Amino acid sequence: MGQILHTPIRKPNRLSKLHIVKAIALIVLRILVFILIALAIIPVALLPVSTTVPASILILFAMAEVALLIAVFRLGFTVRVVLAELAGFVAIALLAIFASQVFASTPPIVDANGKPISNSIAVLEKVKLGGSEEWITIRGKDSRNPVLLFLAGGPGGSQLVSERRALAGLEDRFVVVNWEQPGSGKSFDAVDRSKLTPDRYITDAHELVLNLRQRFGKEKVYVLGESWGSALGIMVVQRYPELFHAFIGTGQMVAFLENDLICYDFALRLAQERGDTKKVEQLKQQGSPPYYGNDVAMKSATYLTETFNYMNANPAIANAGFNTFQDLAGSEYGLYDKVNFVRGVLDTFGIVYQQLWGVDFRKQAKRLEVPVYFLIGRHDVNAPPKLTEEYFNLLTAPHKELIWFEHSGHSPWINESAQFIDVMVNQVLTNIPATS
Repeated sequence: MGQILHTPIRKPNRLSKLHIVKAIALIVLRILVFILIALAIIPVALLPVSTTVPASILILFAMAEVALLIAVFRLGFTVRVVLAELAGFVAIALLAIFASQVFASTPPIVDANGKPISNSIAVLEKVKLGGSEEWITIRGKDSRNPVLLFLAGGPGGSQLVSERRALAGLEDRFVVVNWEQPGSGKSFDAVDRSKLTPDRYITDAHELVLNLRQRFGKEKVYVLGESWGSALGIMVVQRYPELFHAFIGTGQMVAFLENDLICYDFALRLAQERGDTKKVEQLKQQGSPPYYGNDVAMKSATYLTETFNYMNANPAIANAGFNTFQDLAGSEYGLYDKVNFVRGVLDTFGIVYQQLWGVDFRKQAKRLEVPVYFLIGRHDVNAPPKLTEEYFNLLTAPHKELIWFEHSGHSPWINESAQFIDVMVNQVLTNIPATS
């Protein structure tokens, strides 16, 4: 009987396939871990370029991260090691963020030799307003000078750095106070933003002015408001005129709904002229203001971005305006503040702006009991100057002036900062002696 040959039946090499799958999974996992490590390193990497954390602390953070990176390769890629490494990098990142907040500061005011000027003041500090801790900067070459309160735009905007850079010349003659309003920048978490109202801003501003009067021994202060801050400024001086030498408004907001209807129509017409059918459809689909609800900021940005870009492309404007990245790199903001710088515009703006549609100073503030100065960019598109002119013509005040800036848009204080400072010092300040 012949020998029966048994040919082995080949089975799929399941073990080899499993090894391949595991190898691929391990590679993907390693890539993911290193991405997480890279993200955790970012806060430390940002410290030397955008904060005032001391070099000694920067070196400690860097050494700790280098040690952790070496440990990754020496100890092996086990679950326990990976989790410990990630925990270490996260801890260092959190410490870096904390350090950036602690060491945030406003630069000193120095002489030609880099030494602080005698009697100067340059501080970044918290004040309690309405039961909440909010932030201010106070800057001036002589703390005995008149006090000027600067009200930033927004709502939700933060301009600690842009104001310091553009209007540094005001520090020669004023003590300039820049208030981080609730829901913005360093004061983003100061209040429950869902409950923010215009009246909260007014009462907080009032409390701040009372604080400044006592601190600097002044009977009255000046108030300079830009954009939303210009509206807030009118609301404050209308309610508490006895506290102010004068009100100065720039990028002046007068009637919010009419203002934004003009901007909406301008953006729609511009898109039609460009043949931008996508933008036309977007604007028509969302409809014209007023808007309410959770998407006010996004809907408003649809047309305000268009007007802003159009305006700043105008060759007649001397300076394009804001430099957001430069502002974010300012020493006044810690890393967490830098995030809130953006969150304020996205979150607080929408909450508060929808409460302003009914504001029209042509009806509600026809008379102000303080001198009024409007410093207006001839080429402003975001706050149409025709509304300011209408308001100026019917306004009754002890003294009023409408001063044009021929090479400016919405922000003369940035576009023509030298002329702006000159007007503030040689027209506003000299017209109203403020020795007390």
